[in-house]
Amino acid sequence: MNDIKFDKELDCLGLYCPVPIMKTAQVINTMKSGEVLEVIADDIGILKDMPAWAMTTGNGFLGAKTEGDIYKVYVKKK
Repeated sequence: MNDIKFDKELDCLGLYCPVPIMKTAQVINTMKSGEVLEVIADDIGILKDMPAWAMTTGNGFLGAKTEGDIYKVYVKKK
């Protein structure tokens, strides 16, 4: 996966479901339409939870990268 350009970064390392999703919702609400948020987590559940959350909220899930035990997911604000 190519590097995705993002506007904000959210560090959710050490946090487990549902906290990363709750924090993502808080940050996305402060962003402008079309901006991209990178969420960094070490809970593998983020790989399933984030696409599902994006779909239910109408935001865009752009993909994910795995770097060892670190997961980076990208969400584009609707």
